[in-house]
Amino acid sequence: MAVSRFSAWCEEHKLTLERVEPMHVAAYVEQLGAAHSKPTVKQHLAAIRMLFDWLVTGQVVPVNPAHAVRGPRHSVKKGKTSVLSAEEMRQLLDSIDGSTLIGLRDRALIALMGYTFARVGAVVAMKVEDYYIQKRRGWVRLHEKGGKVNELPRHHDLEQFLDEWLSASGLSAEPVAPLFPTLQHGKLAARLPFAQANVHMMIQRRARDAGIATKISCHSFRATGITTYLQNGGKLEVAQAMGRP
Repeated sequence: MAVSRFSAWCEEHKLTLERVEPMHVAAYVEQLGAAHSKPTVKQHLAAIRMLFDWLVTGQVVPVNPAHAVRGPRHSVKKGKTSVLSAEEMRQLLDSIDGSTLIGLRDRALIALMGYTFARVGAVVAMKVEDYYIQKRRGWVRLHEKGGKVNELPRHHDLEQFLDEWLSASGLSAEPVAPLFPTLQHGKLAARLPFAQANVHMMIQRRARDAGIATKISCHSFRATGITTYLQNGGKLEVAQAMGRP
């Protein structure tokens, strides 16, 4: 569509493609910008560049006149993910009542996200068997995007929280059950994984109850874990590998 529109414009101005110069492309881009958004103009300019690249390769024209033309500047501002300090993370975990089944589950889930940098989608998809012992050390298995599997040694605090949760829930004997199931009235019912939307609401509630003012989300624990790891002398390449979805 972009190429057809540019070709029609050239025909209207009695220009063959061999005669197109940078000033013509610039004039077309300026005219296009009067009626279309900046992203649309940039897409059209990219298509024109590709057209002339193809023509240069085929020796139809000697140079690409669109390469010298700048498109409109367009940037998308993204919100910065809130990061908890190590003290706030400890405050949050310590505030959760470990005498209840729901408290044990929520504490273990939050700790898992914080200590492994895992996406919430990977955490709620875990089975009980994804937490296992290998060479006398506890490991967690995370199924990330694109079929990627991360197997990580567990932190000693995470080990305690997971062991307490599995012991109290009785899920240790159910390897294919969700590691973090939905609870009904504070008790195990159907073995359904904790829904992501409900995890988000749980985190907001737990943060409020802990008196944490930082506005956090599920992704905050991923950012917090990576930041804390680097501050404690962790290797950048390891953090980058862990941070990839």
